[in-house]
Amino acid sequence: MPSIGREAAARRVAFASAIGTTIEWYDFFIYGTAAAVVFAPQFFPAVSHLAGTLAAFATFAVGFIARPLGGVVMGHFGDRLGRKSVLVWSLMLMGLSTVGIGLLPNYEQLGVWAPVLLATCRFIQGFALGGEWGGAVLMSVEHAPQHRRGYFGSFVALGLPAGIILSNLAFLLTSAFVTPVEFAVWAWRLPFLASGVLVAVGLFVRLGLAESPMFVDMQRTRATRRMPILDVLRSDLRTVLLAAGSYLAVSTLGYILIVYFVSYATRELAFPLTTTLELLLVAAVCLAGSIVFFAACSDRFGRRRIMCWSCGALIPWSLVFFPLVDTKSIPLAALSLCGMGVIQGAYIGPQAAVFAELFPTTVRYSGASLSLTLGTIFGGAIAPFVATALFSLSGSSWLVTAYGVQVSIISWLCALGLRETYRRDLTSEQKSEV
Repeated sequence: MPSIGREAAARRVAFASAIGTTIEWYDFFIYGTAAAVVFAPQFFPAVSHLAGTLAAFATFAVGFIARPLGGVVMGHFGDRLGRKSVLVWSLMLMGLSTVGIGLLPNYEQLGVWAPVLLATCRFIQGFALGGEWGGAVLMSVEHAPQHRRGYFGSFVALGLPAGIILSNLAFLLTSAFVTPVEFAVWAWRLPFLASGVLVAVGLFVRLGLAESPMFVDMQRTRATRRMPILDVLRSDLRTVLLAAGSYLAVSTLGYILIVYFVSYATRELAFPLTTTLELLLVAAVCLAGSIVFFAACSDRFGRRRIMCWSCGALIPWSLVFFPLVDTKSIPLAALSLCGMGVIQGAYIGPQAAVFAELFPTTVRYSGASLSLTLGTIFGGAIAPFVATALFSLSGSSWLVTAYGVQVSIISWLCALGLRETYRRDLTSEQKSEV
């Protein structure tokens, strides 16, 4: 395919992948915001305020526990049957589970089955997202020209801040037009129900995509593996663990920023909910700009160097993040959140291309998905719960700060262990596998 035509095709696929990933992250994050603000009284009213918050964050973590399973199952079928069909299924599952939460009766109406069904819907959300990221990344990276894989892969990464922006805007607009009592009783459901419209748009876009050319070539030569997940564990376990470990800090601090901060700022610092969500919106914009900038830089200067810098910079920034927020100064809180967003964007920008380039085509979906989901389950899955528990132990944020510094050190060491990938020719590598 001529380079101009390939770039045009890559642009279409990257844009479509970004739309679908934005919708998936929107669905995933509105749950986190609701868990921080309304789920405790709606689904866990029989326990104390602290226990209710912990229970709500525990159901939030259920989605992360399901993500490795989704990554394994959808990675298996993505490596065997194709990237496109798996992406369509993941979007459908996410949309159905999210709308289901919006329709779910609360504890007063349904009793103990209400939190059980809430956790079930959250599990399905996590399962769907576990397969989404890997497929969207591979569609973008495998369509892209070799010298622009970082840039086109970053379109998928943009779904993260775009999902944050959309989810916070949804709650911000909803809370602006109703009273706090109305928001807590019924209006919180509206962002979940709106997901049905977004999913319909996403499905329309995704169904029009062409399959990954690398997967088509692999199918034509009958090089698909019978059990790709077992193959990647046998041959690339060290790579999976290093990639997952390098993502640990970004995942942990990202969900402390996106989810725990909402609860912390509104309850401990007495920030209005609207102010808190506006701060997150500004940070998400900084994150988006950082993702694109550093992804483009990784195509020119290499990915490992940039990711190592990001993980290393998270160590000192973790030390100042909560002290800046604890001043209760809105400008300093904005500086704290925006700085965290920019530093994390330096990792997330090249991440899509790196996680795809680390594995051969035959097991790429399984390897990339497993690396991300393992880093997430030991990072973001438990971060809001752990942060809440640590704060309750000391009554201050210093234990949460220590937690952030420790995971940042681990990720920095793991990033140092990764190999550079930006000059690998995935097409010739694929031919050598056949």
